[in-house]
Amino acid sequence: MRILTVMLLLLVAGCQPKFDDLQAFVTEVEQNTQVSIEPYPEFSKTPAFVYRAGDKRSPFQRPKGQVAELVKSQQANCRQPDFSRTKQPLERYGTDALSVKGFFSRNDKTWAMIQANDGSLHKASVGDRLGLFFGRITDISNGKVSIIEMLPDGTGCWQEKQATLTMSSQAGENDNV
Repeated sequence: MRILTVMLLLLVAGCQPKFDDLQAFVTEVEQNTQVSIEPYPEFSKTPAFVYRAGDKRSPFQRPKGQVAELVKSQQANCRQPDFSRTKQPLERYGTDALSVKGFFSRNDKTWAMIQANDGSLHKASVGDRLGLFFGRITDISNGKVSIIEMLPDGTGCWQEKQATLTMSSQAGENDNV
């Protein structure tokens, strides 16, 4: 057993790595290499900005008490939509973004289930408003919703246009209006 241990020690001692050539190379590279680090650039001091509009309204807030006037070019004796009326939820969508999903009746009143292209579902009946052009539902019957919209004619007047939404039309189709 002792002989085996001595042999193992001699074998391990004979496997010592030789780093002499590596150390010589590192020493040579360190001596021949020039270190060239540029100095930091000099920065000039900029004077601090003094904000002098602290007593004025922030540009990121709406003006209080000031309402921009809506300028309407209006001709006498021509149709005009009611701009002062509160808008209903379906007036956020164009009629091409709406599709009829179903109908139901309750207490002799017919309702249409209308889905917008964002997935929201709304109920609407005759007289309700929808669309971007002051649309008003005039009739719900025979699987369709009839709408009258008011479109500007470019002279300051508005013209009525008949549109129809049906169960077969899908939101985004051009032929559902």
